[in-house]
Amino acid sequence: MKEELRKQYELWCKKATADADVQKELLAIANDEEKIEDAFYRNLAFGTGGLRGVIGAGTNRMNIYTVAKASQGLADYVNANYPEEKRKIAVSYDSRIKSDLFARVSSGVFAANGIEVAIYSELMPTPCLSYAVRALQCVAGIMVTASHNPSKYNGYKVYGADGCQITTEAAEKILFEIEKLDIFADVKMGNFDEFMAAGKIQYISEDVYTDFVEEVKKQSLLGPNDKVDRDVAIVYTPLNGTGLKPVTRTLKEMGFTNITVVPEQEKPDGKFPTCPYPNPEIREAMALGMEYAAKCNADLLLATDPDCDRVGIAVKNDVGEYVLLSGNQTGCLLLDYICARRIENGTMPKDPVMVKTIVTMDLGEQIASHYGVRTINVLTGFKFIGEQIGYLEAKGKASSYIFGFEESYGYLSGSYVRDKDAVDGAFLICEMFAYYKTKGISLLDKLNELYAAYGYCMNTLHSYEFDGAAGFDKMQNIMNSFRGEVKSFGGKNIITCLDYAKGLDGLPKSDVLKFLLEDNCSVVVRPSGTEPKLKFYISVSTADEASATDLEQAITKELEEFLA
Repeated sequence: MKEELRKQYELWCKKATADADVQKELLAIANDEEKIEDAFYRNLAFGTGGLRGVIGAGTNRMNIYTVAKASQGLADYVNANYPEEKRKIAVSYDSRIKSDLFARVSSGVFAANGIEVAIYSELMPTPCLSYAVRALQCVAGIMVTASHNPSKYNGYKVYGADGCQITTEAAEKILFEIEKLDIFADVKMGNFDEFMAAGKIQYISEDVYTDFVEEVKKQSLLGPNDKVDRDVAIVYTPLNGTGLKPVTRTLKEMGFTNITVVPEQEKPDGKFPTCPYPNPEIREAMALGMEYAAKCNADLLLATDPDCDRVGIAVKNDVGEYVLLSGNQTGCLLLDYICARRIENGTMPKDPVMVKTIVTMDLGEQIASHYGVRTINVLTGFKFIGEQIGYLEAKGKASSYIFGFEESYGYLSGSYVRDKDAVDGAFLICEMFAYYKTKGISLLDKLNELYAAYGYCMNTLHSYEFDGAAGFDKMQNIMNSFRGEVKSFGGKNIITCLDYAKGLDGLPKSDVLKFLLEDNCSVVVRPSGTEPKLKFYISVSTADEASATDLEQAITKELEEFLA
């Protein structure tokens, strides 16, 4: 095995000469067998999320060769499945290290394979890519990003003609094409500038970006007679990503002009110098923004992740401290706001639909039910929400969709894109905040109103790592144990167990269990799709925070007994 890896390494030293950084790294690891093994022991995995990995030299790294090979596989798939006149791919990229290079390399490969390419002339968020795919009638799209991972990572998301991330079936077909290829001999590496000059690669018109912003602005829920103070003090951080231009443009055009951008995190920078883990879900990424919010005495803090598909917020409590809201809490607030405003404005459709993932707070379904909105629960991943919008559209009912959200800070209120959109999320949060503030109500007040109406809700996530083949087998055994005769958790009886391995409700088969407990509580157990981890999602509903904490801890203790 090690001899084979050494041969692979030597081949790369000979052939991988187009990127000086790759060559430099290959030379640096020449005498380090462990690093050579890690770089070459496998091909970087390609799945429904495309590629994601550490930037560097080797088959198990993100570099121009692994990106080009994936692009060649995608090109072969497109050429095999679409007529020549429809072969067009949209391309976008974020602020990460080498994102622009990977986007150019991919575009060159597509063009060399006779496929028309439409690429943004500057970095743009993931939702802008989803929008462009459909607006330009492309058969596929790629977004070069590693979302909210640390700076050493990059990735490559693949989208279908519907603007959603690719299905499992499409991913398997593309992977089949990729695996047929020799990374050096079988990839057509086209020259980006030459194809641009020849018109085979074209920049996406500014009009497409403007149209996207206009679609976001249409999501406003304010009526003509609503008087709202838009002069609320907002601190915004794009976390050195793609959100700066579209978020600030949208807010300013909708009347929010009192915006302070965190200067250290304003400009695109793939090194993320002040937030090593640029994820608005975690306190560390929000810390600098909270400092600025305090300095400016801001009403609201907004943060979007590098590819601007997730948004996190912090608001002031009664004693002037900034409180971070979870994705579940913000999503439930937005859902309630959207439903209430649509009813008041007379814009609620006849058969309104809200879509959420099965690991998202069950309070969302209670709120939806209160307003007569039907809830569709889908598997984890926003592409399944986008898929449901597509199903509604096919029936001529796209307008029935009013909101979709997931616990990991993803929101979408319109059908104009098919992925979560932090531009839309940021705008709606600001509008909701300003609407309530004008009435003397804080978001924390509103959240407490929801708890008073439906019960105090707490959602937690617990992850447990199981490395290697032995760890994988153990996770399978644990999942089998949960499929045994389990009657209750934390003293709450199990009403029903939803086993998604059987493909429930028309959803793809997935190794996920959801236990519905009495008193609006639930437990979801699932292996991670991207990491060697088993995850427990616990949702409890009680009279107050103290009793919710006690119940959550009791359920967690019982769940952890299955890990022994």
